[in-house]
Amino acid sequence: MVFWVPILAWVVALVAAGVALGRGPRPITPYRIARALLRYVLLIPLGLLGLWGFTGHVFVPDQVAASIGWAPSPFQLEVGVANLGIGVTAIIAAFRKELGFSMAVGIMALCFLGGAGIGHLIQIEQTADMAAGNAGPILYTDFITPIAVIVLVALVRILPGGRSEA
Repeated sequence: MVFWVPILAWVVALVAAGVALGRGPRPITPYRIARALLRYVLLIPLGLLGLWGFTGHVFVPDQVAASIGWAPSPFQLEVGVANLGIGVTAIIAAFRKELGFSMAVGIMALCFLGGAGIGHLIQIEQTADMAAGNAGPILYTDFITPIAVIVLVALVRILPGGRSEA
């Protein structure tokens, strides 16, 4: 299951953005596309997966550690609570108009998740840990998701229609 969750989160986010655009006002502009993508990337791959990471690390730490190829650790509580903070703030950002809040969430996520991704790469190099929770899709989404948020915030700011919200 750990393998599929990040992939499914991204698929659901893209479909939800498409549905929102399809049901929204016309014309569908690059600004509206970027805005819809930003909302649903914040909401699902960053927000809901942050809550998923919190739940796993805090409530079933042995299973999560095994899926990553680690021994259980008291530090999982700290990782879980960091995931909770990212998840909650990303969900809030998804429904706020101010882009500065979304950018701050993206930067925080890049620092935490990007750092986790680097840790996964080190584990792969040093221990050949190819467990699904270490070397699977979560490794890629640790980098892709926060970078996508930052890029989408920048696009929403620079595309026609977005300057008034910066």
